[in-house]
Amino acid sequence: MLRNAFITLVLAIAAVSFGARAQAGPNYVVLVDDGRKAGHLDVVRGDDGIVRVDYLFKDNGRGPELKEEFVLGPDGGFATYSVQGKSTFGAPVEERFRVESGEAVWASTSEQGRQPHEPGAVYAPLGGSPYATSLAVAALAKRGGERLPLIPGGSLSLEQVDEVELGGSGAPVLRARLVKVTGMDLVPSFYWLTGDSEPRLFAYILPGWMQLIENGWQTSAQTLEDRQRQAERSVLMGMNKRLGKPLSGTTLIRNARVFDSRAAVLGEPSDVLIRDGRIVAVLATGEGSGADRVIDAGGRVLTPGLFDMHGHIDEWQGGLHLAAGVTTVRDMGNDNATLQRLMAAERSGKLLSPGVVPAGFIEGESPMSARNGFVISTLAEAKKAVDWYADRKYVGIKIYNSFPKDILRDIVAYAHSRDLRVSGHVPVYLRAQDVVDAGFDEIQHINQVLLNFLVDETTDTRTLERFYLPARGVADLDFDSAPVQDFIAALAGAQIAVDPTIATFDFIRHRAGQTAPAFVAVVDHLPSNLQRSLKVASFDIPDDETAARYERSYQKMVEFVGRMYRAGVPILAGTDGMPGFTLQRELELYVQAGMTPAQALQTATWTAARHSRTMDDRGAIEAGKRADLVLFDGDPTRDIGDLRRAVLVIKNGVAYSPSALYTAYGIKPFAEAVPVD
Repeated sequence: MLRNAFITLVLAIAAVSFGARAQAGPNYVVLVDDGRKAGHLDVVRGDDGIVRVDYLFKDNGRGPELKEEFVLGPDGGFATYSVQGKSTFGAPVEERFRVESGEAVWASTSEQGRQPHEPGAVYAPLGGSPYATSLAVAALAKRGGERLPLIPGGSLSLEQVDEVELGGSGAPVLRARLVKVTGMDLVPSFYWLTGDSEPRLFAYILPGWMQLIENGWQTSAQTLEDRQRQAERSVLMGMNKRLGKPLSGTTLIRNARVFDSRAAVLGEPSDVLIRDGRIVAVLATGEGSGADRVIDAGGRVLTPGLFDMHGHIDEWQGGLHLAAGVTTVRDMGNDNATLQRLMAAERSGKLLSPGVVPAGFIEGESPMSARNGFVISTLAEAKKAVDWYADRKYVGIKIYNSFPKDILRDIVAYAHSRDLRVSGHVPVYLRAQDVVDAGFDEIQHINQVLLNFLVDETTDTRTLERFYLPARGVADLDFDSAPVQDFIAALAGAQIAVDPTIATFDFIRHRAGQTAPAFVAVVDHLPSNLQRSLKVASFDIPDDETAARYERSYQKMVEFVGRMYRAGVPILAGTDGMPGFTLQRELELYVQAGMTPAQALQTATWTAARHSRTMDDRGAIEAGKRADLVLFDGDPTRDIGDLRRAVLVIKNGVAYSPSALYTAYGIKPFAEAVPVD
């Protein structure tokens, strides 16, 4: 998820030994799945002046391991700071900061530097726990909300958006304030603070996913989440009202070269007439007239709105999707109540969001279960979950890692009987060929496909092995061998789609200190803190030999996407990553795999609409379809990189300026917008 990506890179677990005279507190619990404990955050203040933090949060079979130690200066910032351990995917984490002789000095696995220490400035750790990050927020709150300079760059600003009293009826009363903090990431961060003269973290909540709250107050976590949702929704509705322009009456887009997504070719200049959120007609240039509004495309390329076929959408992602021309996202696993609320808000037109096509998440019960959607143990429970999704018009279901293999065929057949597509990961102790035989319509992720040739019946793919095994083993696979060719033929023969999310798997070859390859083309446009985080490695790559092997494996994963496509396997353009930018990179990689730019663009338009069952509504620029349209400078049918140069996005008859959207997220725009009067 994008939300607070700067913080969620550092979910952590550590075992720390403290001296006998150390003082404990505050301590926190981490809750998921309607109150299930998934971790803790323990703070111990030693008599030596050192604060030590032990933070644990395990979800979906993974979680980093960190140990923090720091000393605070009189201004509330770090005098010294250190963190050690492993990242979410096992990369080593080591980071240190100190103030000495008027200078701030820092070093980590991805960067090092020194600069004059500005009084009051606070170091922003790349690998800090939510508690460490909240100290800057508390320092800012104590100063009355003035901007707080960050080291090595940027600043934070704070605004209080809610306040609530908890307890009472004989119990102690606690006042908690919700503050919105900007400057850490592309989207605001929200913290619950308590204490007036000495504010401190009380709770940190990511609605629909995780609740971190001071121990003893667990029963108040949902109250805080509900209040935070309301506050965030108010901010987002204001953004939508400010940045979206409804196109009332009729609008004529004049002199646009229209991309024919069915044939994957660029047509001659045309006029496109839209009314009330629908395309009325596509005419030869000069034939359209009499519209209430005319937008001069100036010969630019007009495409259908793009699809991201693998998202886990939240309310804050919407503007980033729309800025990149993504007008539809297929959600591949979410908290069900959260997604229902989001879709209702999007349909009402109040939320800055692409359209959402939902796929229902079904996981099996295990210690490593992902806690989205429904978590089941029996066939009866699985059927009940399928019914819930079918009754709410979901397009399909997604099977996950711990799903019981013994009931897989039965639930696939039952889902098909309810007219639902079946997709997913390959459940543990099975191979991709097994889910093909069971009747899957689609497989998510390139690693899940290629594990087919790397696992046996004892391989636990709920662990990080589902990432490390392909990183080690794909380099040696012979794609021309009979088993590989037979498998590709089976996928093509049954028309089983693959959603490779190849751009997101870029992390298996990303080395510390280098910008993640997936974002090299856009990094200079991003805020400074995000630029720093994109140099932090996720994977453990201990030496050059390992790096070379992982690089070969990654390049062969890209090659395999091209082989599947040429064999006739439907490829669906999904990301499971940062909104907008990751889709642009995904399509670039399809071109690297051998598709033409126009064919790659087709995967994110016509092919996506076909497999998301929205062909009657979108995916092509044709009369009667939704007015989901994107206008580009340059020509993405010739240079796929021109996808970064959207100048106008229309989603269901509402116009958005990509440059204004990017500016609202603190991103330097990529092209000047086409005016809409």
